[in-house]
Amino acid sequence: MRVALLTTFQASKKEQLAVLLERIHAAFLAAGQGEPFIRFSLSDAPVPGFMSSVDRVLKRHPQLERFVSTSSMLPGGPQVRKISNDPASPAAGESVEFATLLAIAAGVPKSFPFHNLSIQFQSPAFGEALQQNSPAGGMMPGVIVGDSWWVNGRMRSLSALTTVDADPAGKKLPAPSDSVAAVFAACGKAKSTVQVSLAGSAAKVTAPQEAGPNPEVARAVGVVVRDYRSRFVEILDRAALPHDLPPALEAMQSTGLGETTGPKKPVLVRAFKPLGYDCRAGSGTFTLRRRTPGNLTVEINLDVGTWSRSLTASFQVHGLGFRALLPLPVSKRALGSGQYPIGSAERWQQIVDNLAALVTELDRTFVPAVEAASGPSPEWYRPES
Repeated sequence: MRVALLTTFQASKKEQLAVLLERIHAAFLAAGQGEPFIRFSLSDAPVPGFMSSVDRVLKRHPQLERFVSTSSMLPGGPQVRKISNDPASPAAGESVEFATLLAIAAGVPKSFPFHNLSIQFQSPAFGEALQQNSPAGGMMPGVIVGDSWWVNGRMRSLSALTTVDADPAGKKLPAPSDSVAAVFAACGKAKSTVQVSLAGSAAKVTAPQEAGPNPEVARAVGVVVRDYRSRFVEILDRAALPHDLPPALEAMQSTGLGETTGPKKPVLVRAFKPLGYDCRAGSGTFTLRRRTPGNLTVEINLDVGTWSRSLTASFQVHGLGFRALLPLPVSKRALGSGQYPIGSAERWQQIVDNLAALVTELDRTFVPAVEAASGPSPEWYRPES
Protein backbone atom coordinates (compact mmCIF):
# COMPACT_ATOMS: atom_id res chain seq x y z
CA MET A 1 0.00 0.00 0.00
CA ARG A 2 1.10 3.56 -0.67
CA VAL A 3 1.70 5.93 2.24
CA ALA A 4 2.56 9.63 2.02
CA LEU A 5 4.93 10.98 4.67
CA LEU A 6 4.98 14.70 5.44
CA THR A 7 8.15 15.49 7.43
CA THR A 8 8.54 18.90 9.06
CA PHE A 9 12.02 20.22 9.77
CA GLN A 10 13.23 22.91 12.11
CA ALA A 11 13.55 26.14 10.14
CA SER A 12 15.20 29.28 11.46
CA LYS A 13 14.06 32.60 10.08
CA LYS A 14 17.47 33.94 11.10
CA GLU A 15 19.02 32.04 8.20
CA GLN A 16 18.89 33.95 4.94
CA LEU A 17 16.26 32.48 2.64
CA ALA A 18 18.63 32.38 -0.32
CA VAL A 19 21.22 30.44 1.71
CA LEU A 20 18.62 27.82 2.65
CA LEU A 21 17.39 27.45 -0.94
CA GLU A 22 20.93 27.17 -2.32
CA ARG A 23 21.81 24.46 0.21
CA ILE A 24 18.76 22.35 -0.68
CA HIS A 25 19.27 22.81 -4.41
CA ALA A 26 22.91 21.72 -4.08
CA ALA A 27 21.81 18.63 -2.12
CA PHE A 28 19.57 17.49 -4.99
CA LEU A 29 22.49 17.77 -7.43
CA ALA A 30 25.00 16.11 -5.08
CA ALA A 31 22.59 13.21 -4.47
CA GLY A 32 22.52 12.47 -8.21
CA GLN A 33 18.88 13.46 -8.69
CA GLY A 34 19.69 16.02 -11.37
CA GLU A 35 18.14 19.47 -11.68
CA PRO A 36 14.86 19.48 -9.72
CA PHE A 37 11.72 21.02 -11.14
CA ILE A 38 10.82 24.04 -9.02
CA ARG A 39 7.25 25.12 -8.38
CA PHE A 40 7.07 28.63 -6.99
CA SER A 41 4.44 31.07 -5.72
CA LEU A 42 5.24 34.66 -4.68
CA SER A 43 2.19 36.65 -3.62
CA ASP A 44 1.35 40.17 -2.49
CA ALA A 45 -0.76 40.99 0.58
CA PRO A 46 -4.52 40.36 0.25
CA VAL A 47 -5.33 43.93 1.31
CA PRO A 48 -4.88 47.14 -0.74
CA GLY A 49 -2.37 49.81 0.18
CA PHE A 50 0.63 47.55 0.75
CA MET A 51 3.71 47.89 -1.41
CA SER A 52 3.60 45.43 -4.32
CA SER A 53 6.53 43.03 -4.24
CA VAL A 54 5.27 41.63 -7.54
CA ASP A 55 5.80 45.02 -9.24
CA ARG A 56 9.25 45.34 -7.71
CA VAL A 57 10.29 41.91 -9.01
CA LEU A 58 8.94 42.62 -12.50
CA LYS A 59 11.07 45.79 -12.74
CA ARG A 60 14.19 43.69 -12.24
CA HIS A 61 12.99 40.52 -13.97
CA PRO A 62 10.46 41.54 -16.67
CA GLN A 63 10.67 38.04 -18.21
CA LEU A 64 8.46 36.83 -15.32
CA GLU A 65 5.45 38.83 -16.53
CA ARG A 66 3.92 35.72 -18.10
CA PHE A 67 3.71 34.10 -14.63
CA VAL A 68 1.61 36.90 -13.08
CA SER A 69 -2.03 36.30 -12.18
CA THR A 70 -4.67 37.81 -9.91
CA SER A 71 -7.23 35.70 -8.11
CA SER A 72 -9.14 35.35 -4.85
CA MET A 73 -8.01 32.79 -2.29
CA LEU A 74 -11.60 32.36 -1.07
CA PRO A 75 -14.97 32.88 -2.79
CA GLY A 76 -15.83 36.55 -2.48
CA GLY A 77 -12.47 37.31 -0.86
CA PRO A 78 -9.97 40.01 -1.83
CA GLN A 79 -7.96 39.68 -5.03
CA VAL A 80 -4.35 38.60 -4.57
CA ARG A 81 -1.65 39.22 -7.16
CA LYS A 82 1.13 36.68 -7.47
CA ILE A 83 3.98 35.31 -9.60
CA SER A 84 3.62 31.56 -9.92
CA ASN A 85 3.90 28.50 -12.15
CA ASP A 86 1.29 26.53 -10.19
CA PRO A 87 -1.69 24.93 -12.00
CA ALA A 88 -3.72 28.17 -11.82
CA SER A 89 -0.96 30.26 -13.43
CA PRO A 90 -1.13 31.42 -17.08
CA ALA A 91 2.33 29.83 -17.38
CA ALA A 92 1.53 26.69 -15.39
CA GLY A 93 4.33 24.12 -15.36
CA GLU A 94 6.88 26.35 -17.06
CA SER A 95 10.34 26.58 -15.58
CA VAL A 96 12.42 29.52 -14.40
CA GLU A 97 16.17 29.42 -13.97
CA PHE A 98 17.11 28.68 -10.37
CA ALA A 99 19.54 31.62 -10.43
CA THR A 100 16.59 33.98 -10.99
CA LEU A 101 14.62 32.55 -8.06
CA LEU A 102 17.75 32.69 -5.91
CA ALA A 103 18.24 36.38 -6.74
CA ILE A 104 14.64 37.10 -5.74
CA ALA A 105 15.04 35.12 -2.50
CA ALA A 106 18.14 37.16 -1.65
CA GLY A 107 15.90 40.26 -1.57
CA VAL A 108 13.31 38.77 0.81
CA PRO A 109 12.08 40.48 2.94
CA LYS A 110 13.85 43.85 2.61
CA SER A 111 13.53 44.45 -1.13
CA PHE A 112 10.70 41.96 -1.73
CA PRO A 113 8.50 41.65 1.39
CA PHE A 114 6.13 39.09 -0.14
CA HIS A 115 3.10 38.30 1.98
CA ASN A 116 3.52 34.61 1.14
CA LEU A 117 6.36 32.80 -0.61
CA SER A 118 6.55 29.10 -1.43
CA ILE A 119 9.37 27.30 -3.25
CA GLN A 120 9.08 23.57 -3.86
CA PHE A 121 11.84 21.33 -5.25
CA GLN A 122 10.35 18.30 -7.02
CA SER A 123 12.06 15.08 -8.10
CA PRO A 124 10.82 11.58 -9.06
CA ALA A 125 12.95 10.17 -6.23
CA PHE A 126 10.40 11.52 -3.72
CA GLY A 127 7.51 9.58 -5.27
CA GLU A 128 4.68 10.03 -7.69
CA ALA A 129 2.17 12.89 -7.80
CA LEU A 130 -0.80 12.38 -5.50
CA GLN A 131 -4.37 12.08 -6.73
CA GLN A 132 -6.44 15.21 -6.20
CA ASN A 133 -9.10 13.16 -4.36
CA SER A 134 -6.57 11.59 -1.98
CA PRO A 135 -6.34 12.75 1.69
CA ALA A 136 -3.25 14.74 0.71
CA GLY A 137 -4.65 15.84 -2.66
CA GLY A 138 -3.05 18.88 -4.23
CA MET A 139 0.34 18.26 -2.60
CA MET A 140 3.36 17.26 -4.67
CA PRO A 141 6.27 15.12 -3.42
CA GLY A 142 9.45 17.08 -2.82
CA VAL A 143 10.90 19.68 -0.45
CA ILE A 144 8.80 22.76 0.32
CA VAL A 145 10.20 26.03 1.71
CA GLY A 146 7.80 28.69 2.94
CA ASP A 147 8.39 32.26 4.10
CA SER A 148 5.50 34.55 5.00
CA TRP A 149 4.49 37.72 6.79
CA TRP A 150 3.00 37.60 10.29
CA VAL A 151 2.10 40.17 12.92
CA ASN A 152 5.22 39.50 14.99
CA GLY A 153 7.65 39.02 12.09
CA ARG A 154 8.39 36.63 9.25
CA MET A 155 7.52 32.95 9.57
CA ARG A 156 9.69 30.24 8.01
CA SER A 157 8.69 26.65 7.24
CA LEU A 158 10.53 23.68 5.78
CA SER A 159 8.95 20.31 5.00
CA ALA A 160 9.26 17.35 2.66
CA LEU A 161 6.61 15.05 1.19
CA THR A 162 7.54 11.53 0.11
CA THR A 163 5.56 8.42 -0.81
CA VAL A 164 6.60 4.87 0.06
CA ASP A 165 5.32 1.32 -0.40
CA ALA A 166 4.43 0.01 3.06
CA ASP A 167 3.85 -3.58 4.12
CA PRO A 168 0.69 -3.72 6.30
CA ALA A 169 2.16 -6.71 8.14
CA GLY A 170 5.51 -5.05 8.67
CA LYS A 171 6.73 -3.43 11.86
CA LYS A 172 8.40 -0.42 10.26
CA LEU A 173 7.98 1.79 7.23
CA PRO A 174 10.67 1.53 4.53
CA ALA A 175 13.61 3.86 5.00
CA PRO A 176 14.00 6.62 2.41
CA SER A 177 16.35 5.98 -0.49
CA ASP A 178 19.94 7.15 -0.13
CA SER A 179 19.36 10.08 -2.49
CA VAL A 180 16.30 11.25 -0.57
CA ALA A 181 18.08 10.77 2.77
CA ALA A 182 20.91 12.97 1.51
CA VAL A 183 18.46 15.78 0.77
CA PHE A 184 16.86 15.29 4.20
CA ALA A 185 20.29 15.69 5.78
CA ALA A 186 20.63 19.06 4.07
CA CYS A 187 17.25 20.11 5.46
CA GLY A 188 18.44 19.63 9.05
CA LYS A 189 16.70 18.18 12.09
CA ALA A 190 13.25 16.67 11.58
CA LYS A 191 10.59 17.76 14.10
CA SER A 192 7.73 15.43 13.16
CA THR A 193 6.38 13.13 10.45
CA VAL A 194 2.71 12.80 9.59
CA GLN A 195 1.46 9.69 7.77
CA VAL A 196 -1.33 9.84 5.18
CA SER A 197 -2.53 6.55 3.68
CA LEU A 198 -3.35 6.72 -0.01
CA ALA A 199 -4.63 3.30 -1.04
CA GLY A 200 -8.26 2.32 -0.54
CA SER A 201 -10.37 -0.80 -0.71
CA ALA A 202 -13.96 -1.73 0.01
CA ALA A 203 -13.00 -5.30 0.91
CA LYS A 204 -13.61 -6.47 4.43
CA VAL A 205 -10.53 -6.16 6.61
CA THR A 206 -9.54 -9.31 8.48
CA ALA A 207 -5.82 -8.60 9.05
CA PRO A 208 -4.40 -5.25 10.08
CA GLN A 209 -5.92 -3.02 7.37
CA GLU A 210 -4.69 -5.36 4.62
CA ALA A 211 -5.40 -3.27 1.54
CA GLY A 212 -5.23 0.18 3.03
CA PRO A 213 -7.96 2.50 4.34
CA ASN A 214 -11.33 0.79 4.17
CA PRO A 215 -14.46 2.97 3.69
CA GLU A 216 -16.50 0.41 5.62
CA VAL A 217 -14.20 0.84 8.62
CA ALA A 218 -14.61 4.62 8.55
CA ARG A 219 -18.39 4.23 8.39
CA ALA A 220 -18.41 1.75 11.30
CA VAL A 221 -16.30 4.10 13.41
CA GLY A 222 -18.64 6.98 12.48
CA VAL A 223 -21.58 5.03 13.95
CA VAL A 224 -19.70 4.70 17.25
CA VAL A 225 -18.87 8.42 17.31
CA ARG A 226 -22.46 9.49 16.63
CA ASP A 227 -23.72 7.15 19.35
CA TYR A 228 -21.34 8.62 21.95
CA ARG A 229 -22.10 12.19 20.93
CA SER A 230 -25.83 11.55 21.34
CA ARG A 231 -25.28 10.11 24.85
CA PHE A 232 -22.63 12.52 26.07
CA VAL A 233 -24.60 13.73 29.10
CA GLU A 234 -24.93 10.12 30.23
CA ILE A 235 -21.18 9.62 29.71
CA LEU A 236 -20.39 12.70 31.79
CA ASP A 237 -22.56 11.30 34.59
CA ARG A 238 -20.70 7.96 34.43
CA ALA A 239 -17.35 9.74 34.53
CA ALA A 240 -18.26 11.26 37.94
CA LEU A 241 -16.27 14.45 37.47
CA PRO A 242 -14.89 15.56 40.85
CA HIS A 243 -15.61 19.31 40.38
CA ASP A 244 -18.94 20.94 39.41
CA LEU A 245 -17.45 23.79 37.37
CA PRO A 246 -19.87 26.53 36.26
CA PRO A 247 -20.77 27.37 32.63
CA ALA A 248 -18.13 29.28 30.67
CA LEU A 249 -19.88 32.68 30.90
CA GLU A 250 -20.29 32.40 34.67
CA ALA A 251 -16.68 31.28 35.04
CA MET A 252 -15.50 34.23 32.97
CA GLN A 253 -17.43 36.69 35.14
CA SER A 254 -15.87 35.25 38.27
CA THR A 255 -12.32 35.30 36.91
CA GLY A 256 -10.27 38.03 38.54
CA LEU A 257 -8.07 40.41 36.60
CA GLY A 258 -4.40 39.44 36.66
CA GLU A 259 -5.02 35.88 37.85
CA THR A 260 -2.20 33.57 36.78
CA THR A 261 -2.28 29.83 36.33
CA GLY A 262 1.38 29.12 36.78
CA PRO A 263 3.08 26.23 34.95
CA LYS A 264 0.43 24.08 33.28
CA LYS A 265 2.42 21.09 32.09
CA PRO A 266 3.35 19.64 35.53
CA VAL A 267 -0.35 19.44 36.44
CA LEU A 268 -1.11 17.63 33.18
CA VAL A 269 1.76 15.19 33.63
CA ARG A 270 0.71 14.29 37.18
CA ALA A 271 -2.85 13.59 36.04
CA PHE A 272 -2.26 11.81 32.71
CA LYS A 273 1.05 9.98 33.02
CA PRO A 274 -0.58 7.31 35.24
CA LEU A 275 -3.16 6.84 32.44
CA GLY A 276 -0.38 6.06 29.95
CA TYR A 277 -0.20 9.42 28.15
CA ASP A 278 2.92 11.36 27.29
CA CYS A 279 2.69 15.16 27.12
CA ARG A 280 4.20 17.49 24.55
CA ALA A 281 3.93 21.26 24.75
CA GLY A 282 3.63 23.60 21.78
CA SER A 283 2.94 27.31 21.41
CA GLY A 284 -0.21 27.66 23.49
CA THR A 285 -1.02 23.96 23.06
CA PHE A 286 -0.50 20.59 24.71
CA THR A 287 -0.76 17.20 22.99
CA LEU A 288 -1.10 14.02 25.06
CA ARG A 289 -0.81 10.62 23.33
CA ARG A 290 -0.84 6.90 23.99
CA ARG A 291 -1.00 3.75 21.85
CA THR A 292 -3.52 0.92 22.09
CA PRO A 293 -2.79 -2.81 21.67
CA GLY A 294 -4.39 -2.55 18.21
CA ASN A 295 -1.90 0.15 17.13
CA LEU A 296 -4.42 2.98 17.32
CA THR A 297 -3.25 6.37 18.59
CA VAL A 298 -5.33 8.05 21.29
CA GLU A 299 -4.72 11.79 21.38
CA ILE A 300 -5.86 14.62 23.66
CA ASN A 301 -5.47 18.10 22.18
CA LEU A 302 -5.54 21.09 24.52
CA ASP A 303 -5.43 24.66 23.21
CA VAL A 304 -4.79 26.92 26.19
CA GLY A 305 -4.35 30.09 24.12
CA THR A 306 -1.42 32.47 24.00
CA TRP A 307 -3.55 35.57 24.66
CA SER A 308 -7.05 34.38 25.55
CA ARG A 309 -6.04 32.10 28.48
CA SER A 310 -9.02 29.89 27.64
CA LEU A 311 -9.16 26.15 27.08
CA THR A 312 -10.48 24.22 24.09
CA ALA A 313 -10.08 20.44 24.34
CA SER A 314 -10.77 17.41 22.17
CA PHE A 315 -10.32 13.64 22.34
CA GLN A 316 -9.32 11.72 19.21
CA VAL A 317 -8.65 8.12 18.22
CA HIS A 318 -6.58 7.75 15.04
CA GLY A 319 -6.36 4.61 12.94
CA LEU A 320 -5.45 3.86 9.36
CA GLY A 321 -7.97 5.80 7.28
CA PHE A 322 -10.13 7.25 10.06
CA ARG A 323 -10.24 9.67 12.97
CA ALA A 324 -12.82 9.43 15.77
CA LEU A 325 -13.31 12.83 17.42
CA LEU A 326 -15.17 13.84 20.58
CA PRO A 327 -15.22 17.14 22.49
CA LEU A 328 -13.78 17.30 25.99
CA PRO A 329 -15.94 19.63 28.11
CA VAL A 330 -14.55 20.58 31.51
CA SER A 331 -17.86 19.89 33.27
CA LYS A 332 -21.45 18.89 32.62
CA ARG A 333 -22.62 22.49 32.98
CA ALA A 334 -19.97 23.63 30.48
CA LEU A 335 -21.01 21.14 27.79
CA GLY A 336 -21.16 22.85 24.39
CA SER A 337 -19.48 26.06 25.56
CA GLY A 338 -16.32 25.73 23.45
CA GLN A 339 -13.62 27.88 25.05
CA TYR A 340 -13.48 27.82 28.83
CA PRO A 341 -11.61 30.46 30.91
CA ILE A 342 -8.71 28.93 32.81
CA GLY A 343 -8.38 31.53 35.54
CA SER A 344 -6.33 30.71 38.59
CA ALA A 345 -3.98 27.82 39.37
CA GLU A 346 -6.72 26.30 41.53
CA ARG A 347 -9.20 26.31 38.66
CA TRP A 348 -6.61 24.83 36.28
CA GLN A 349 -6.10 21.96 38.73
CA GLN A 350 -9.89 21.43 38.86
CA ILE A 351 -10.13 21.50 35.06
CA VAL A 352 -7.38 18.92 34.71
CA ASP A 353 -8.95 16.72 37.41
CA ASN A 354 -12.23 16.73 35.48
CA LEU A 355 -10.57 16.07 32.13
CA ALA A 356 -8.64 13.13 33.59
CA ALA A 357 -11.87 11.62 34.98
CA LEU A 358 -13.63 12.01 31.62
CA VAL A 359 -10.67 10.57 29.69
CA THR A 360 -10.58 7.59 32.06
CA GLU A 361 -14.21 6.87 31.15
CA LEU A 362 -13.58 7.30 27.41
CA ASP A 363 -10.51 5.05 27.63
CA ARG A 364 -12.66 2.43 29.34
CA THR A 365 -15.58 2.47 26.89
CA PHE A 366 -15.16 4.65 23.79
CA VAL A 367 -11.66 3.55 22.76
CA PRO A 368 -12.48 -0.20 22.91
CA ALA A 369 -15.69 0.46 20.94
CA VAL A 370 -13.73 2.26 18.21
CA GLU A 371 -11.10 -0.48 18.15
CA ALA A 372 -13.79 -3.15 17.85
CA ALA A 373 -15.33 -1.29 14.90
CA SER A 374 -12.05 -0.60 13.12
CA GLY A 375 -9.89 -3.60 13.79
CA PRO A 376 -6.13 -3.18 14.28
CA SER A 377 -3.93 -0.84 12.26
CA PRO A 378 -0.43 -1.77 11.03
CA GLU A 379 2.24 -1.65 13.69
CA TRP A 380 4.08 1.10 11.82
CA TYR A 381 1.03 3.37 11.59
CA ARG A 382 1.43 6.54 13.63
CA PRO A 383 -0.45 9.67 12.53
CA GLU A 384 2.40 11.80 13.82
CA SER A 385 5.81 10.80 15.11
